[in-house]
Amino acid sequence: MNGKRILRTVMILVVVGSNISCDQISKNIVRQRIDYNEHISFFNSYLTLTKIENTGAFLSAGSVMPQPFRLILFIVLPLIVIVLVLVYIFKRKTLPYGFVTGICFIVGGGIGNIYDRVVYGSVTDFMHIDFGVVQTGIFNMADVSIVAGGILVLMASYLNDRRRRQKAA
Repeated sequence: MNGKRILRTVMILVVVGSNISCDQISKNIVRQRIDYNEHISFFNSYLTLTKIENTGAFLSAGSVMPQPFRLILFIVLPLIVIVLVLVYIFKRKTLPYGFVTGICFIVGGGIGNIYDRVVYGSVTDFMHIDFGVVQTGIFNMADVSIVAGGILVLMASYLNDRRRRQKAA
């Protein structure tokens, strides 16, 4: 393995690990210091911290499904996808750095939420943003990683496609 491949592998693992760590540290702080349904407001109530346990997916989707279906849909299938995505980015050495970074954010966030589902049976969500007309559901840092990663993947794909078209012209 040459130095460049080793550095790339280490960077992928560091970015994935950093996203998992940020997610798990923030959730552990919330689990220890915030009571269920307690509301702690910041920035004129634009950001509120409150602890809930989510047995479903985004905005509790699927939380009423039978346990075997939730296990398959929220743990087994995501793990399969994560493994396939990691194999893909490790094998494809020429992927743009922004694309790989975005994928690492998505994988790290996914692993953070899967870890919660396996260890606790639910995902701890705790942040809510409210700008009046625009507001979010309650989410966590893994969700932030997944969304930020998706944005990075889209931006990197757009920029890479634009560069490719400029070279062809």
